[in-house]
Amino acid sequence: MGLKPVSKTKPQDTYSAEEWAARCELAACYRLLAKFRMTDLTNTHVSLRVPGTEEHYLLNGYGLLFEEITASNLVKFDLDGTILDDSPYEMNPAGFAFHAGVHVARKDARAVLHTHTRAGCAIGAMKRGLLPLNQMSLIFYDRIAYSDYTYVERMDEASQLVRDLGDKNALIMRNHGLLTCGSTVGEAFILMYYLDKACQIQMDTLATGEEMHVPPPRVCAEAADRWWTWYKNAPFGQTDWDALIRQLDREDPSYKS
Repeated sequence: MGLKPVSKTKPQDTYSAEEWAARCELAACYRLLAKFRMTDLTNTHVSLRVPGTEEHYLLNGYGLLFEEITASNLVKFDLDGTILDDSPYEMNPAGFAFHAGVHVARKDARAVLHTHTRAGCAIGAMKRGLLPLNQMSLIFYDRIAYSDYTYVERMDEASQLVRDLGDKNALIMRNHGLLTCGSTVGEAFILMYYLDKACQIQMDTLATGEEMHVPPPRVCAEAADRWWTWYKNAPFGQTDWDALIRQLDREDPSYKS
């Protein structure tokens, strides 16, 4: 029996250069979420608009751990929920529903990221929400939205969440988790990293039982303004994102496959 011919086609040859770059960025985001333990087994999701399109998006294949995500096994879909590539994977219904809803309402939100981290769920269960207790939480001072719990599996069920998010780039989903969005996948990830860290710090502070010190509103507002003007015209956290990509490339570049 003859040997089966080996295909010389590389995964990236199937896509435009712009789409392949976007796939690599999104796959890197999933690997970094796994690295920083911001995953929930095969649940939660990150979506990214395909460059050059208005209604085509990328999402993780349902059933894969984030450490298994690669550029080539991401699923491409449209706003009708139709899978547009030859993928063996389906989409998480909730993942499609509220990611698509946010993308429709927010053309500036190229990337949408959702987590169920322990600290994020804990803060989501607190009436007071996120408190301005440290530098990281001050990033979100007057810049975070809240949405009451609702079970989402269809796009129409995400309408309240989308309205609550409004023009903010961060959302605490009460009794559920966290959501961030950004003009790039890197911006959405860095915002989530800092938001989750702020939630962790708040839970650690509350656990001490000590009286909390909160800076006055004027100080909080000034700190938030300075955080957001630090990057000037670049996406928030771009320097951090670039550094993390370099680290990921040294440790495990298999996300690019």
